[in-house]
Amino acid sequence: MNNLKLIANFNKKFSRFINNLLEKNLNKLNVDNFKNLLINNKIFLSIVALIILFLSYLSFPNIHSKEEVALEIKKYLKSKLNLEFSFQEDLDYKFLPRPHFTTNNSSINSEEDKIAEIKKLKVYVSLENLFSLKNIKLNHVILEEGNFNLNKENYNFFYNLLDGNFNDFKFEILKSNVFFRSLENEVLFINNIKNAKYFFDPKEIKNMFYANNEIFNLPYSIKVFDNKIEKTIHSKINIESLRLEIDNQSSYDDTNYSGFSEINLINSKNLFEYQYKNDLFEFKFFDKKQNPEFSYKGRFNLKPFYANIIGNTNKLDLSPLFSPNAIIKELLKTEILNNKNIDFYLIISGNYIEKFDDFKNVLIKSKIQEGLIDIDQSKMTWRNNIDFEFLNSLIFVKEGKLILDSNVEININDINELYKFLLTPKNLRKKISKVDVNLTYLFDEKNIKINNIRVDGKTLEKSNYNFEDILLKENNLQNKIYLKNLLNEVIKNYVG
Repeated sequence: MNNLKLIANFNKKFSRFINNLLEKNLNKLNVDNFKNLLINNKIFLSIVALIILFLSYLSFPNIHSKEEVALEIKKYLKSKLNLEFSFQEDLDYKFLPRPHFTTNNSSINSEEDKIAEIKKLKVYVSLENLFSLKNIKLNHVILEEGNFNLNKENYNFFYNLLDGNFNDFKFEILKSNVFFRSLENEVLFINNIKNAKYFFDPKEIKNMFYANNEIFNLPYSIKVFDNKIEKTIHSKINIESLRLEIDNQSSYDDTNYSGFSEINLINSKNLFEYQYKNDLFEFKFFDKKQNPEFSYKGRFNLKPFYANIIGNTNKLDLSPLFSPNAIIKELLKTEILNNKNIDFYLIISGNYIEKFDDFKNVLIKSKIQEGLIDIDQSKMTWRNNIDFEFLNSLIFVKEGKLILDSNVEININDINELYKFLLTPKNLRKKISKVDVNLTYLFDEKNIKINNIRVDGKTLEKSNYNFEDILLKENNLQNKIYLKNLLNEVIKNYVG
């Protein structure tokens, strides 16, 4: 009300000044000097008009009640975004750098629940129809520091926003988090939105969505547009740290969803074809040009959920599981797959392991069932001489750490070849055909804890070897020397 009184007093003084000026000039007014008056006072009249406009610009929030303004803004947002906003605090009007309203602690609600809690909300008002509340127009909305809660029922919230009307309107989301939750309200994983915006692209003649995000400490960008007429979706995902780019094109109708993705990773290009129909998702993942031996295929049934993936490749890359901040490792740590209703089978074979060429004929079998993950019957061969098989294995999360507990059966086909590689002294070269090791591997620490060793059925007492923990290093050559020394120590203590 103080602002309104100041503006009213200014208007009175300004009106008095204009009246005095007119009285002085009207007393001398004739046809000739009237023309001169108009010409000489164009600038003055323009300034008067601007001042009046500016005063109205400042007084807009005082013309209408805050409740009326809030109601009209919520109606406009509903028409543009089809979202129900709720304001817990009053709107605050600011006129610089351009007219806009701000409010704190607002929310987006659905019929069933609260979708998002928003710390800051800015609503920019168009100068067009600025003084007509019923015809008010918004041209830009910025949502900042929001927390979105999504689950199976509303997981496509951000995609559905592409149905909004962005012809003369832009919607931005800054510094926000998206919590993907189970139906039991447990957090499965968190996606951080650094900045995202919805807008209309006149070149593409389509609504666009662009965002810079981060998930599992992995920054990525995504760009999406949806052609409602042709019923096609085009999206691009870029993960610069992994030198990975995914270009996806898909089509859909009421019952079917199909498409393909071109996946560019460093110097390789792969194709991913997929189809979804009647709760069944099927895919093929292959490289037609550069590596015809590389192929994966799989089936996912959603109701009830079960899946199987079978893959074959020449070079098997295990870095997504074992490297720092590896995406599969971080995904497993969320325990998203530890659900009793999930049945998942994965079988992958490879000729050798990338960066570890001595390991060949690799077969990885993984099973997720009743909330447990095991890699039983996974196998590999070292230098065509030693066969490894994982038995009674289990991958689990304890106190936020990913852990593998397993028995490893080691069958030695030619012990002399092993002794030559290890440079074992001849007096210690006793015949050995089988070694059983029970171990625990901590993925984050890269630490192997040896629990038990049996050589040809004989259990080695822990007093016979002075190590329990093997701490792997980043340098593979260092690891090779380190493991050689450890194995020679085991042989020495076994022989006695």
